[in-house]
Amino acid sequence: MSPHRNGNLSVMPLQEFVLDGFEGGLQTQALLFALFLVLYMVAILGNLIMMVVITLDARLHSPMYFFLKNLSLVDLCYSSVIAPKALANFLSSSKVITFEGCATQFFFFSMLVTTEGFLLAVMAYDRFMAICSPLRYPISMCPSVCARLMLGCYSGGCLNSILQTSFTFSLPFCSSNHIDHFFCDVPPLLKLACADTTINELLLFGICGLIIMGTILVIVISYSYITVTILRMHSGGGRHKLLSTCGSHMTAVSLLYGTVFVMYAQPGAVQSMEQGKVVSVFYTLVIPMLNPLIYSLRNKDVKDALWRLGQKHTAT
Repeated sequence: MSPHRNGNLSVMPLQEFVLDGFEGGLQTQALLFALFLVLYMVAILGNLIMMVVITLDARLHSPMYFFLKNLSLVDLCYSSVIAPKALANFLSSSKVITFEGCATQFFFFSMLVTTEGFLLAVMAYDRFMAICSPLRYPISMCPSVCARLMLGCYSGGCLNSILQTSFTFSLPFCSSNHIDHFFCDVPPLLKLACADTTINELLLFGICGLIIMGTILVIVISYSYITVTILRMHSGGGRHKLLSTCGSHMTAVSLLYGTVFVMYAQPGAVQSMEQGKVVSVFYTLVIPMLNPLIYSLRNKDVKDALWRLGQKHTAT
């Protein structure tokens, strides 16, 4: 199809994009490659260990650890959607990604990040049921209910991703195909569009804001009841264990929601690309790396399971 004119801009169906990534010479690119590689390998190793430990240790076969295993799976997948291509581009001069590849990368990234947001809300609800309604907990959070909640998380993530991907990649893009980012994301893509992107920005702000506020509301309500219940406890040991477990979850919530809010859920968030790149490194690589550490170092059950697994491996 031949290009056509839209005012003074040449509009054509793009076959590929160029991911500009970070500025700097060969030395800077080599340092960034090493940084990304370390973050990615630690994230992969940590999340795989969490999944293996929870799967192999029968004492961790409970709703809480079922959701934690899924959190590790989501973290592993969405860092893997971004990191391999970014690492390859640090060593490449072309840094090209096809139009279809860009759309595919964004679809899975958007789906998995949104799924993680819903999952953190479900994990807060699970803690609420376990602490505030312990007698009803085995029935309220039976395996079939947990499976349905997980399906809901993935379905919500998929629906949001379909909307964001279809609206973004149906835009006409100008003749420049250089994306000022290290992966395909909405804010830098909107800057390449020749059409009015007001609706897309409102959609980004509206849906992300709705998801963040809705899930935060669930988390805040859950932890309000949990706090009241913990304060009523007379056992210091039980109170400390609950605070440790809930503290790990609240740390993970704060890390994800803080960075996503800065990037997507405020007016004008799409304007600062340089700031966006730094924030993006945090939630695409640093958070998936930190989550296994947060949940293992502050969770006695996980540490005990790791010790038992190590003892079993040593004995064999």
